[in-house]
Amino acid sequence: MFARQHTIAFKGLKALYAKNAVRSMSAVANSMPGAFAGKKNANGNYTVTLIPGDGIGPEISESVVKIYKAAGVPIEWEPVSVTPVLKNGKTVIPDEALHSVKKNTVALKGPLATPIGKGHVSLNLTLRRTFNLYANVRPCKSIKGYKTLYDDVDTVLIRENTEGEYSGIEHEVVDGVVQSIKLITKDASDRCARYAFNYAVETGRNRVTAVHKANIMKLSDGLFLQSCQEVAKEYPDVKFDDLLLDRACLQIVMDPSVYSDTVMVMPNLYGDILSDMSAGLIGGLGLTPSGNIGRDASIFEAVHGTAPDIAGQDKANPTALLLSSIMMLRHMSLNQYANQIEKAVLKVISDGKALTGDLGGKSTNTQFTEAIISEL
Repeated sequence: MFARQHTIAFKGLKALYAKNAVRSMSAVANSMPGAFAGKKNANGNYTVTLIPGDGIGPEISESVVKIYKAAGVPIEWEPVSVTPVLKNGKTVIPDEALHSVKKNTVALKGPLATPIGKGHVSLNLTLRRTFNLYANVRPCKSIKGYKTLYDDVDTVLIRENTEGEYSGIEHEVVDGVVQSIKLITKDASDRCARYAFNYAVETGRNRVTAVHKANIMKLSDGLFLQSCQEVAKEYPDVKFDDLLLDRACLQIVMDPSVYSDTVMVMPNLYGDILSDMSAGLIGGLGLTPSGNIGRDASIFEAVHGTAPDIAGQDKANPTALLLSSIMMLRHMSLNQYANQIEKAVLKVISDGKALTGDLGGKSTNTQFTEAIISEL
């Protein structure tokens, strides 16, 4: 009985695998960086979709809007909600939000809440799939004047963002036995690897390191590593090496400066873990920007939680969303404004006079925001 049910389940999983593989292959065209970097409207400004998010999301989003207005950034915000709605018996993201992101091609997103276990699917995951956000970029850099255990962190992690363990291919074979498929395709691996090498060239980093567990998962991680090795041949001026995930974790907490000239690229789950570990080295997710680069759009986001315990109390720290928005500005080639706002943010944190509670200060979100505006 078990064998028969397992065979039926596996056939169903093979069908799902094939469907995901086709989806991945069809996404290769127009998947390289720079193709979707914002569109100007009739006023000569860029319209950017703003997804405030949940919990403290609306507060930190409002901080970004105020700072951008003070800096004179040529952006007009288009706020939308991604709160799921029921459509044809399925829970989906509202059409208004989907149309906005597709139209504008660039979005800034606050934190979103997703129930653990049962409930609707992760909205973050849904957005990645919907807009083919194939590469997640997570730079982690020490902020001068803000003391942590490490003073020399300057890492960049690029994570394949559409498949791996997060493909959502799961099935209960029999009671108490669940099978989850880790999906790795050559096309998705190739485009992520190529983005990593392009990023290295554009930012002046001279090495790309592929992080994997191909010694254990010889076919799946082996395919990802093979893609990285093949793409590396197209970039003779960029050094390439590879590293097992466990050794990478060990080295990065012993001496993160080893990776200061490196772009680290890896499959989905490893990137999720290692990027949060790197964020911990510089003071936490509240100081860490994140960008999701896609075929149809790019979404920049704060990756910390929604902090419902302090929502509405003017205690939230908007730094992560601000730094993510600075990544967004550079993606849009608005470097002058990016540099201006970044300088102001880092100056306020370095001075230490208007820090929010999570940074060891006693200032409110409003006071922190006003301090940044005064430095513009």
